[in-house]
Amino acid sequence: MPPIAARLLASAATAAILFAAVHSLAAQPAQPASPPQPPHAWLFGAWTGGIFPAPSALSAQACLSQPVVIFTRDVILRATLTSELYIQRVIESARASASGAEFRLATEPGQVAGPLGITSAPAAIGFGCDGPDVLSVQRHTDNEISFPGCTDFPYPLVRCPAR
Repeated sequence: MPPIAARLLASAATAAILFAAVHSLAAQPAQPASPPQPPHAWLFGAWTGGIFPAPSALSAQACLSQPVVIFTRDVILRATLTSELYIQRVIESARASASGAEFRLATEPGQVAGPLGITSAPAAIGFGCDGPDVLSVQRHTDNEISFPGCTDFPYPLVRCPAR
């Protein structure tokens, strides 16, 4: 092969390699991919009902002013009828199931005596389910769930509407 043809062939090969490199860089996303969401991400937000039947027409403001259950990445908060404070349960693990999600919640420490050794009435730490540290969520629709077998939540819960 003549030297000029060899140089042309080398130049063409170099151009092809550069084109492929630039093209592959352009195909990659400019921003890093967002971290993967946990299996219960579809539950994130505020829910009402459960303790009582959910109202058929509820404004976002009314619902968000007093939700019954709140799901986050690491915590589930629940309201009770006997306290204005939410009970907070830390999520130990979550897994998706065919009908919804199942949570294992961190075990709550025992009661601590207050001043003078007096203890208050035990707080409801679970959801009225078979075990206080397990919660099964059954998905009816994107905006309606229930806690099967949980006596504290005999009615379905409805997602609070967006503003």
